[in-house]
Amino acid sequence: MAANITGDGSVVFDRVQKSYDGEILVVKDLNLRIEKGEFVTMLGPSGSGKSTCLMMLAGFETATHGDILLGGKPINNIPPHKRGIGMVFQNYALFPHMTVGENLSFPLEVRKMGKSEREDKVRRTLDMVQMLDFIDRRPAQLSGGQQQRIALARALVFEAELVLMDEPLGALDKQLREHMQYEIKHIHENLGITVVYVTHDQSEALTMSDRVAVFDDGIIQQLSTPSVLYEEPENAFVAQFIGENNTLMGVVQSVKGKFATVKLDSGSVMDALAVNCGEKGSRTTLSIRPERVTVGGTKTKNTVDAKVIEQIYLGDHIRCRMTVHGNDDFIVKVPNAANHTHLKIGETTTVSWGKEDCRALDA
Repeated sequence: MAANITGDGSVVFDRVQKSYDGEILVVKDLNLRIEKGEFVTMLGPSGSGKSTCLMMLAGFETATHGDILLGGKPINNIPPHKRGIGMVFQNYALFPHMTVGENLSFPLEVRKMGKSEREDKVRRTLDMVQMLDFIDRRPAQLSGGQQQRIALARALVFEAELVLMDEPLGALDKQLREHMQYEIKHIHENLGITVVYVTHDQSEALTMSDRVAVFDDGIIQQLSTPSVLYEEPENAFVAQFIGENNTLMGVVQSVKGKFATVKLDSGSVMDALAVNCGEKGSRTTLSIRPERVTVGGTKTKNTVDAKVIEQIYLGDHIRCRMTVHGNDDFIVKVPNAANHTHLKIGETTTVSWGKEDCRALDA
């Protein structure tokens, strides 16, 4: 039974699977609903299945099993050029022999649109991405960032309800990439189109998206808003993949209500939120964000000895790498504030964290 959806820009993956060889599934039983006007990012490492999902939605790949619906209608058997989807790639895919204006006009010509309407739409769309002055230039006369704007404009020019973006900012330098993230976010907000975005860059996903689907091994590990993804990871993979994260291994001693008592491999016992840690006797990974760790301070149950190995001055904070219970990569972000005494390399101190800031996850 396919999911029931309404609206034009909504997308549903209904029990979708994909295999290239008939044996190994690169996408495993994907169920995902994207609402009209939503900005959803598929995030994950290489080979996690995110780009394959985008290509199935675009029509360049065929699902082995299951249905893909756009605006409530199955599109599995509709060829790519008839799906009415805008597409932006990392390599821009602009026609080098055409001017900017001709590049944008081409998809409208294919749709048999009249000349004056075509010219009007092209000018309006170029104005939206602040590239109207470049209408008569060829792609080779443009910078990477300008080419990317044109590729974005071409995906928007025929007023598609849905725009797909596959690593579109990957070829740009850091500063330009960050600028384009905000540009795309603002265009999305102004037009109210549905955007499905693919990236392996977590900060990009957190900056731009309404929701993020974290992929690993062909499965969505978690689908949440950026803040929930960072603050409340549901498993050890998501905690490790999104942002910086400290881990300590141990065994669950007891679970009472929301909290678990865990005995670390080093022998210390501490409390943590019981998120995904199993019963008494189960192995677990404790996950603690670097900014939630306090250096020195009053001793609590979750206080451990720490030795400073390395310090990096980053202006607003000092990034300390410490040895904590045999983990030499325990990171603490110490605020660069007047009341903080600066630590020295080789110094031994204590670090602690609240039990609410420590998550007991799968091993």
